Amino acid sequence: MRFAVVRSSASGCEPNCPEWISAEGTIEAGTPALFRRLLKALGGRQLPIVVNSPGGNVDAAIQLGRMIRKNKLDIAVGTTEFSGCSPEMKNCRDDDSKAAPYLGIAYDSGAMCNSACPLMFSGGMRRVVGEWAVLGVHQITTTYHREKLLYRTIYKIVNGKKKVISTKIVSRKNAGSYKTYEMSKAVERRLSGYLKEMGVEQGMLDVMKATPASDIRQIEPEDMLEMKLVTSLDTLDLLTGKTVCQHSPVPANCRETPTDGNAKPAEVATVEVKPTSPQSVEAAPSFKPEQQMRFVLVRGSNPLCNPDCPEWISAEGTIAAGTPDRLRELLDTVGGRRLPVVVNSPGGDVQGALAAGRLIRERRLDVAVARTDFLDCDPGAAACVAKDGFHTGLTVDAGAECDSACAVMIAGGSRRLVGASAHLSLHSLGMADKVKAYLDEMAVGSALFSTIQSMLYSSHRELSQDEMQKFGLTTGRQSVDALTGATICKSSPKPDNCRVLPSANAEAEAPAKL
Repeated sequence: MRFAVVRSSASGCEPNCPEWISAEGTIEAGTPALFRRLLKALGGRQLPIVVNSPGGNVDAAIQLGRMIRKNKLDIAVGTTEFSGCSPEMKNCRDDDSKAAPYLGIAYDSGAMCNSACPLMFSGGMRRVVGEWAVLGVHQITTTYHREKLLYRTIYKIVNGKKKVISTKIVSRKNAGSYKTYEMSKAVERRLSGYLKEMGVEQGMLDVMKATPASDIRQIEPEDMLEMKLVTSLDTLDLLTGKTVCQHSPVPANCRETPTDGNAKPAEVATVEVKPTSPQSVEAAPSFKPEQQMRFVLVRGSNPLCNPDCPEWISAEGTIAAGTPDRLRELLDTVGGRRLPVVVNSPGGDVQGALAAGRLIRERRLDVAVARTDFLDCDPGAAACVAKDGFHTGLTVDAGAECDSACAVMIAGGSRRLVGASAHLSLHSLGMADKVKAYLDEMAVGSALFSTIQSMLYSSHRELSQDEMQKFGLTTGRQSVDALTGATICKSSPKPDNCRVLPSANAEAEAPAKL
């Protein structure tokens, strides 16, 4: 998760505009430290938080919630569209502080707060989830790490009996790890105590416990109000709308920039925001290399499937110009096997998406929008090495996204699936002629192209399952389980992505019993 201070760029709000903290991405162990550093830079200013997150580390989410409550901050589920500079752009702004925020507009359309994120969200003083945002929960996943300890014990014999003098650990060795999707009594007591501390009813915990980790339960607005998870049914505009600074008393997140001739205007008031060409942004985004789409070979880790388990290609991250080449390199290593591609992406380079989609169609691969939960280790970690080239994991469509140019990429799939808990959003793209010709080539209805072109670049629209099927973007209503589920290798005919491992390997590679 990254944090950025944002000032509204809505026309007509200057010289007194609302500001907020944009919080986007996965909650990790180090996220509270980043948030603490930002709060220190703000010097006590109480800015609301606009959060968009698939979840992450439970302990870190609870820490964030307590920090938010301690500092008496409001929170809303939303996403920020930046005008001009954005946090991902290198050297676009070196000083992200209270004196020089980014410029942008906050939207609730397509935003989410899932999994561990609602624990962070619970810390807000005022808590808002707009009509077009989603908040979802599920059973938490606990990872246990094993260690093999070697002790040195010194003892003496007293009256024929052993008397221990000292015991000391002389070595520690990593003995692997395993995950469990059952909530222990200790964890349940801890979460219950935290929610009570935040004034949220225990009904939220009940829903978490009743929802499998591989799924997600989106809580309805009225239920959130009953659980006291939200404080009202207002929209995001309650905290970030351009007119909030005209209220009396003026909210704490409003800041007036000097306009008289003697005072030097604050940097934010002098930034000229020019409309950005959709083509230039999509065709040449400025993303950090580690955010670019990575492709990883994965084998299902559900014990029910051994020794014949499904395999797939996990495709996560931003689509870049080099994405098709990376996909081709990976496909060349699997010897012509038709493995489905499981995609989770915010979009990116249009030209790269077109080429990747054509490669997927050329190889006759199926696609699904979902994320992969790795059970052995995160492929991004330095010491993480896949056994026989395949990591182990599970696919989860809850909280997965396919936005912008990603929709173009998945249009290349032979079968194209977006489950009920996954999200697919569109906004206007550049390279209109090439996109139209590509969609015609993929036999996707012209209504999809018309919808894309009718939208403003700064706005997003999430498609329903009905719309996706009507436009011809999806071939069915199934979730990713139709391609990667534990039992698909028992069907006849057997899918191409199933592979039997030798019994010895199967036993060695099976994860610890859950």
